[in-house]
Amino acid sequence: MTQVDLAALAAHLDAFLAVLDIPDGPGSLNGLQVENSGSVTGIVAAVDACQATIDGTIAAGANLLLVHHGLFWGDPQPLTGRHYSRVRALLEADVALYSAHLPLDCHSELGNSAVLARELGLDSIEPFAEYKGIPIGVQGVVHESRDSFVRRVAQVLGGPPHVVPGGPAHVSKVGIVTGSGGSMLEQARSAGIDTFLTGEGTHHTHFDAEEWGLNLIFGGHYATETFGVKALAEHIRQQFGVPWEFFDHPTGL
Repeated sequence: MTQVDLAALAAHLDAFLAVLDIPDGPGSLNGLQVENSGSVTGIVAAVDACQATIDGTIAAGANLLLVHHGLFWGDPQPLTGRHYSRVRALLEADVALYSAHLPLDCHSELGNSAVLARELGLDSIEPFAEYKGIPIGVQGVVHESRDSFVRRVAQVLGGPPHVVPGGPAHVSKVGIVTGSGGSMLEQARSAGIDTFLTGEGTHHTHFDAEEWGLNLIFGGHYATETFGVKALAEHIRQQFGVPWEFFDHPTGL
């Protein structure tokens, strides 16, 4: 059985993802959020750190939960109620938790948007959509009908997306920001993108897309963000030999 030092693994991920250099939302903590007794023998990758994925990690016999959305956001939370239950379960089972939010989103190789773009067959992929000066999405080129591209999106994401067909019937330049990227629509317009794919957005983005002449595709926050943690877990397997599995706990949102 492969056994890797947790501190060494976390340090590798911190450096690989440039955790200390990537800005994130207020109060979000990237990196090792919960320690275990010091070693890693098995990994569960999941989009979210929630009770279901924690329980699933314990049931799988793994001792590291690798997630995109961690436990800590915004203001500090007391260790009470469900927050206490989550942390207690991790500690009692000796399971560590590592979270990578925007550092994983913006990674040029293993980021959610980068992997999704490759899965969709985009060419000439390059950074796109800045948050605090850091590009967190990608743009690329494809030449096919809008209907054909939407069908491919549905196949890759595992379900039909919501489409606002405000742009051309032939897709040529695609922008991708996974998760809650609807606010990046204006950046897509400025970049000359004709089709913008993200997870979700606010109500008014429907009219923005119509009136700016863009195709807008909402693939679901969860569905668009399964790619990065899987790619990162596979990277760990290749570098350290630690086996992993994905715990699928979709929200439908």
